[in-house]
Order: sequence, then C-alpha cells, then structure tokens
Amino acid sequence: MKEKTVDIYGAGLAGTEAAWQAARLGCRVRLFEMKPQKRTPAHTGDGMAELCCSNSLRSDCLSNAVGLLKEEMRRLGSLVIEAADATRVPAGSALAVDRQGFSDYITEKIRRHPGIEVISREMTEGTSENPLIVATGPLTSDPLAEWIRAALGAGTLNFFDAAAPIVDFSTVNMEKAYFASRYGKGDADYINCPFTREEYLAFRRELCGARTAELHGFDREAQGDLKVFEGCMPAEVMAARGEDTLRFGPMKPVGLPDPRTGKEPYAVVQLRRDDRDGLRYNIVGFQTHLAIPEQKRVFRMIPGLENAEFFRFGVMHRNTYLNSPGLLDCRYRMKSGAPLWFAGQMTGVEGYVESAASGLVAGLDAAFSFSGERAPDFTAETAIGALGHYVSLGGNGRFDPMNVNFGIMTPLKNRVKGGKRAKNEALAARALDRIAEIAAGLSRPASATEGL
Repeated sequence: MKEKTVDIYGAGLAGTEAAWQAARLGCRVRLFEMKPQKRTPAHTGDGMAELCCSNSLRSDCLSNAVGLLKEEMRRLGSLVIEAADATRVPAGSALAVDRQGFSDYITEKIRRHPGIEVISREMTEGTSENPLIVATGPLTSDPLAEWIRAALGAGTLNFFDAAAPIVDFSTVNMEKAYFASRYGKGDADYINCPFTREEYLAFRRELCGARTAELHGFDREAQGDLKVFEGCMPAEVMAARGEDTLRFGPMKPVGLPDPRTGKEPYAVVQLRRDDRDGLRYNIVGFQTHLAIPEQKRVFRMIPGLENAEFFRFGVMHRNTYLNSPGLLDCRYRMKSGAPLWFAGQMTGVEGYVESAASGLVAGLDAAFSFSGERAPDFTAETAIGALGHYVSLGGNGRFDPMNVNFGIMTPLKNRVKGGKRAKNEALAARALDRIAEIAAGLSRPASATEGL
C-alpha cells in the first residue's frame, strides 16, 4: 500500500518537533527547509532549530507554567527538550542552552532518523499530495506568505520582535562586575554589572536618546503601525516608559548584593552564559533596535562593559502570525477539516518552548489522521492543551501572541491553601497526571504504518 507521508515546511523548533513526533509514530516525513540556499534576516547559521534571540528556554520549575510545559513535553519524548537537557549551560533555575550545540544536536538527530527525509528547497506554495504542516516561522518568505494569505482567505497580523546583544566574556571587567544568582535563586551563574543612581540615570538618558536602526525590506512596510510584543520589549522602549521601568524590570537588583560593599546596588544589568564553555554572554532583557554604533556607545556605559567586544549586536524584525481563532482548532489543524496544520510562532504562541509544543501536537495529530482518529486530547488542564485552546479560541477581543501561563489553564475545582505557589503546584500535579495517561496510551496509529 502507499506509504503514509507527512510534509513539513520549516526546520525550526516547531518543524523539527513535528517531524520527530510524526516519524516516531511510523509516518514517513519529508522535511523541507530553505537553508542553506536562503536565510531569513534573523538567521545566521545553516543548522536546524536555530535560536535567533535568547539562548534561554526560561524557568525549569514546575511552579512556573513554562517549567510545567517543558516537563510535559519531556515526558512525551520531545526532541527539543531532549536537546535542551543535553546541551544546557548554567543559568540558575532557568534552562539555558549552548546555542550552537543545541542546533547541532537536533540537526544530527533529524538527519539520522530513517523515517525523515530532509529536502533543501524553498517552498512557495502548499501541495495536495500529502498532509501538510506549515512551520515556517514568523519570518515566512514572501512567496509562501502570499500563498498562505490566498489559501486561508484571511489577513495576518504583525508585531516586532527583538534580540539582545552577545558579548565576549574575556572583555568583561570582572573588577567591577561579579557573579551571583538570578534574583538570589540557584547557583551564581549570572554576571552582574552594578549601577549607582547617577550611573543608572545617565545610562537611561542615553538609551532613550539613542538613534534606532532603519527597518529594511518587508519590515519597512509595517513601520508605520509598529507594535511591540510585551514579552520581548526593546530596552529603549522600556526606558522611555518611565524612570524606574528598567529598575523594576530587567535591571531589578533584588537579591544581588555587591560582594565588595555587601549592599544591593541601585540597579543591575545581568549577563547569562550563551555557550557551554562560557565564552559568550548575552545581556539579559536587553533586546534592542538601536543602530549598531549606538549599541557600542550606550552598552559600553554599563559598568564592567566599558571595553566589551560584541559577538552579535541586537536586532529587531517583523514577526507575522495568523488570526488563528478563526482558522485553527486546538490541534492546530484547519477548522475546515483540510489536511493542513500550522505550528510555531506563526500560530500566535510566543516563545521557543511554546513553538515546539505546538509542533508536537501538530505532528501527533497529522500522524493519527491517517487512521481517521484524532490525536490524544490534552485538554486545557495541561499546559500543552491550554496553548492549543488559546490559539483556537483566542482571548477577549483582539487576538495577541501568548506565552504559556497558568491563567489559560482550566481552573482547579477546589481552593488550594498556601498561596500562589501551592496553587500552581497543584495545577502542575493535575496536568502531569493527565500527561501520564496520554503517554501510557500513546501508540502508533495502525494505518500510519501501512506499507512502511
């Protein structure tokens, strides 16, 4: 009988996770990736699952929603979480990874899988040959974006995303900076650059007045209606919102006393390890759209970075996502029933882990579709399922990108004593019970393997 094949466009976090899940359930997978022939403005390497912004997958604690999401995926055999665990670098309670090692790990696993064929080709339209998962990301190439608009008959929405600079550790002045934990939690894995009040006010003044970079290409088209995602706010935008906005955000000094004085500084800039060997550190929370000469000038005002050399400067680019509530169901499939799924940030989930989680669900559902069955129902009692339900139903009014959070999960039936943390832990325990049921019952759909 004819082989059951799933086509996937895009080898980012969502696409590789979808390919892995579909292949391990017995499907043949054709994974189309336009690199190395063509790259988006945000990509620099040729490997799969390239992390364009931070190297952190955020908290690994179960009392945090993204920590729960990772644990759910870990228990379901997620390739992305497996790679993150294998390439993690010290980052306190966060799961941060060696950026290149993470990409290399996933690239090798995908290329070595006998059920996955990697095809280096830019796809400009969908085909009716096989079920299709589109996971081309928020910077989908113009020809394919035009096909999506035509095929869906609905507009897309845009917002601007930004990435933080990465500095050479050997150029950090550790006579001024010091190692300590993030907000006093975990090991002393972060470099802290302390500010006096006068230094902070001067830094903020220059940050607010610095020249921003010109938007290029398709980014320029949306410049007049610029919208910034709150979870990835450029530092200069935060600084302009008020004198203390940065001090209560990425520059919060709580739990970070300077060992030379024993006192908390007025403000702190933190740097997080970006690679396993500790050669590169990124400036935490300092995504930016400043022009490169201005980045050099202003960020060298940070105490300890006066002679800093940069491996990468901050960048800003347009992210495009679908108006998903009118289009996709909670498994990221077209509500029309067509064998077409979308996955990743283009669906309106925001964040590395969230993108991979959507790919996991889409890959499972595509594999199950050959048997006429539906993939397991995660329900909104799980973090994975809550994301799918948010994308399918949206919030109240305008649909905006969403990070995973406990607020989108089904509430507990009974009140939990002990405060917010106890409540979150109860939500996590319930979710993991449901995940255990899914993992135990997850089996290869019979018809998916016919002819293999």
